[in-house]
Amino acid sequence: MAGVNALDPGELARLSSMTLRARVIVEGAFAGLHHNPNLGAAIEFAEHKEYSPGDEIRRIDWKVVARQDRYYVKQYEDETEMRTLLVLDASASMGYGRGPVSKLTYAGYLAAALAYLTARQGDPAGLMVYDGHLRRYLPPSSRGGHVRELLGVLEDVTPAGETQLASALERVADLAQRRSLVVVFSDLLDAEARETAPRTRESAVGPAAEALAQLALRGHDVVLFHVLDPDEIDLPFDDLTQFLAMEPGDTRNVVVDANELGASFRRESEAFRARWRQTCLQAGIEYRLVTTQEAPAQVLRTFIGGRRRKG
Repeated sequence: MAGVNALDPGELARLSSMTLRARVIVEGAFAGLHHNPNLGAAIEFAEHKEYSPGDEIRRIDWKVVARQDRYYVKQYEDETEMRTLLVLDASASMGYGRGPVSKLTYAGYLAAALAYLTARQGDPAGLMVYDGHLRRYLPPSSRGGHVRELLGVLEDVTPAGETQLASALERVADLAQRRSLVVVFSDLLDAEARETAPRTRESAVGPAAEALAQLALRGHDVVLFHVLDPDEIDLPFDDLTQFLAMEPGDTRNVVVDANELGASFRRESEAFRARWRQTCLQAGIEYRLVTTQEAPAQVLRTFIGGRRRKG
């Protein structure tokens, strides 16, 4: 499918279904590439299994054969089943977007593409959608029809409610009993507002940051996609502007001169992103900032390429 990787979010929005969008993103991400687009980590020895017809003879572990008097072959990490859990913030603030798509729609495109890719590899994927509470949970599965159900949920999700990222991640810790790839999509805009201790300029603190770190400590492979609208990085307005709070219960609606606010807004926005980047670095979590104007296929291509190089 020539030129697929050039499709921007607005062009993707015009496609007829989430299934088609996911396929287009994945095919665009790997157009012209010949390596296996596997989400797995390093190709490392994982375990032995008894030899069966069709296994490669070169994988036979002769030392084990000598001890056990049976033939065993080495099985490698990327040959074992990898479970993926996609965690999507669907709170009201994710509904913002002056461009063709909102942050929630854009995050949904990335989640759909990862689910589609995971299913194509034959690995189980699950989905958690949350705002102030757990809205929907589909356990990781590779059964027939599961990915269609998952993509259907992403097709229909709408922004509502406040953000409770910490409680969602605590549920992930309870539900993910086996080592999993946990991919979180959030704007993180309300996460620091719920802090229980003072934050520093160097790192984010509070329940959400702590819950992310705990997932990594439990051995999960954690990835955070920090999804923002370009307006939230570089305030583009230059006259009197009314800013409306999007989270329920927040009445902070103000009118300010955006031109005067611009410089301080950009400094605080940069510090906000830097805190989360440093927090993830310290916890061994992969942090990826994305904006809703980027082509999702290119974001996916860069993400998978980075994981392959890391492996």
